[in-house]
Amino acid sequence: MKTQFISASSSMKSTKYMVELALMIAVTLVMAFTPLGYIKLPLLSASLLTIPVAVAAVMLGPVGGLTIGLVFGLTSFYMALTGSSALAAQLMAINPVFCFLQTVGARAIDGLCCGLIFKAMHNNAKTAPFSYYVASFAAPVLNTVFFMGIMMLCYYNTEYIQGFVTKFGVNNPFSLVVAMVGVQGLLEAVVCTVIGSILSRVLFKVMHAA
Repeated sequence: MKTQFISASSSMKSTKYMVELALMIAVTLVMAFTPLGYIKLPLLSASLLTIPVAVAAVMLGPVGGLTIGLVFGLTSFYMALTGSSALAAQLMAINPVFCFLQTVGARAIDGLCCGLIFKAMHNNAKTAPFSYYVASFAAPVLNTVFFMGIMMLCYYNTEYIQGFVTKFGVNNPFSLVVAMVGVQGLLEAVVCTVIGSILSRVLFKVMHAA
């Protein structure tokens, strides 16, 4: 009887997890294909899709964060394929494999890292109160670091990226990243950290109290 109860409880938890994951995937897709997901700026768009990545990483752990990061990345790769993102489309034309790594791989690793950061901090009584904020801050920051890092590593010497080097008058990859990201990166980090930390904290308490 006890074994049956444990089995039923485990099944309920698994079903609940899958429902929550499905909801987060749906939210990510809605944001990705509507104006809710991006703040349009002249060069790069400030992505708000790191918000569901952070929330999933907190609510559903590293695997949940990785999954939602993967969904985010696949929508970004789709935009590169369809030309919805001018920058991504240009990089796709230069090297599709590197573009996949940059759009999909970077976002999946971002979600995984956020989940691991939250788990490590939340399991420590001293750092637990700050875990929501740090994980939510890590999502946009790591997304930018991984995305731009792969761009510099794989595309820096291409004619397209060297055009930006000339345009901004810089002489190294780090300076180019700062010039390209600029206010957009700060805006993305602030908005995603504030909204992500509020949502993740509330939803984590609600879901785990149920």
